[in-house]
Amino acid sequence: MRKKIAFIGTGGTIASLGAGPLDTVNYGARGMMLQADGILDRFPEVQEVAEVVALPYRNVPSPKIGFREWQDLVLLCDKVVAEMPGLAGIVIGHGTASLEETAFALSLTLKVPVPVVVVGSQRPASALSTDAGLNLVNAVRVAASEEARGLGALVLLNDEIQAAREVTKTSTGRMQTFRSPDVGVLGHADGDRLAWYRRPLRRLAPDTEFDIRKLAALPRVDIAYSHADADGTAVRAFTAAGAQGIVNAGFAPGFVTPGDAEALQEARARGVVVVQSTRAGSGRVFPTTKLAEAGFIAADNLTPQKARILLALALTLTRDPGEITRIFATY
Repeated sequence: MRKKIAFIGTGGTIASLGAGPLDTVNYGARGMMLQADGILDRFPEVQEVAEVVALPYRNVPSPKIGFREWQDLVLLCDKVVAEMPGLAGIVIGHGTASLEETAFALSLTLKVPVPVVVVGSQRPASALSTDAGLNLVNAVRVAASEEARGLGALVLLNDEIQAAREVTKTSTGRMQTFRSPDVGVLGHADGDRLAWYRRPLRRLAPDTEFDIRKLAALPRVDIAYSHADADGTAVRAFTAAGAQGIVNAGFAPGFVTPGDAEALQEARARGVVVVQSTRAGSGRVFPTTKLAEAGFIAADNLTPQKARILLALALTLTRDPGEITRIFATY
């Protein structure tokens, strides 16, 4: 008996139709994106691995996706699990530009017991050798898998099963763009079976302390990118704009220029929570004596964009530096 999987489409390259099979670059200019049911109709093979039901949402270019859409998706997942008895899992189609951020936000805030897999593609649905169809088939296979339960939101592209916390987009156009630099894949969606190799140890949805279902907004958290000669202008602008938290994407392994350091200390004095990350894309920021004396919280190995999400969620619960440090060590 085939398992039942819900498919939510939010747009993106996986939903896009270009001018023809060789249009792999300018397809976005046409603004033509399939709804979820249209994607399933274009790739009917997906019904061979599960009974896949399309759920209506709206197509949103992924650079426009943020808190409001994350909240919508959390609520929609609640709704479909409550209204669809026997549902085995959920797949969410998404543009790759911000896919890793949505996946991480969902991995911290979903409250459903079934697996949720976020999937995208590097080539539009209309392209020659598009990866959209096979990525979707494999995402459905993962969502229907018992092994996927309790792993938070997962990401599936290029036959690779990735944890939302670690995965990041590393190339603009290559098929192997999504990587987990420090720890690697969870497994592979191979032709014969799903081959699993590890499980994440950090705390994951649905067993988290964050609940965004009734929030009006997340606290403002900005990212200040360190570079040679950075003089703190960006930090001061974010503080003036009302940032409650600032993530500094510092030099590896977590250093900042004197100008940024001064501005970040000024921000702290005004009650802004500062988290120190790194622009390197891999490796931990260590909780050094110098960092502690500055009053900054180490982001561990979270990328700046993911540290921003976790800090914003933490600020919905507390402003205590010790508690926020605990949260960064837990998730």
